[in-house]
Amino acid sequence: MERARSAEDKARRAEDLLQAAEAVALELGGVRYITLAAVTERAGLHRTGIRRYYTSKEQLLLELAERGWGQWRDAVKAEIAGRTGLTPTQAAAVVSKALTSLPVFCDLLTHAALHLEGDVSIDRARQYKINATAARDDMAAALEQASTLTIEQVVSLLAVAGFLAAGFWQISNPTPTLARLYEEDPRWGHATTDIGPRLDALLATFAIGLAATETPADAR
Repeated sequence: MERARSAEDKARRAEDLLQAAEAVALELGGVRYITLAAVTERAGLHRTGIRRYYTSKEQLLLELAERGWGQWRDAVKAEIAGRTGLTPTQAAAVVSKALTSLPVFCDLLTHAALHLEGDVSIDRARQYKINATAARDDMAAALEQASTLTIEQVVSLLAVAGFLAAGFWQISNPTPTLARLYEEDPRWGHATTDIGPRLDALLATFAIGLAATETPADAR
């Protein structure tokens, strides 16, 4: 029982740190501003205590990104539960809505690709790839069943959605220097508009184009 309680306590503390990191990112305007000191303070731990759960800030953030893939999958599956025959536009709207409900995940998609995956051990990077891919495949299978898109088309839609959401988030949440620049020169400030409408429109256009293009399987 002692070992079980210890394992449960460790899992709870690790989850507390993930929630604290997400809260700090939302409060400060992005994961680039997260420090381990701020996370441990928010979680109510001594700053040296985090090493029992995560060996580095990069490992903590990659764990948060991995969890984000599961949250994206769950949000999509919840939205399409019991639905069939979704048009390409409707499928795109589901994907977009789920992504924009996860702002920290959208931010992390950029950081994971740029450095987080490369700044952890190879075993941790492998685990992230395995779990992220499993979440994507599960989401893709659910969307294929609920829509008129093929599995290849759904996978392409999800890939483009991730890239667009990651890029739009960075543009729409500028650093203090860029925010000041946009205030001084409003002609560039249009880039900071809400990502939701832009992602909706572009994903819908892409999904319609996918559906209108023959896949190799169609051609056969």
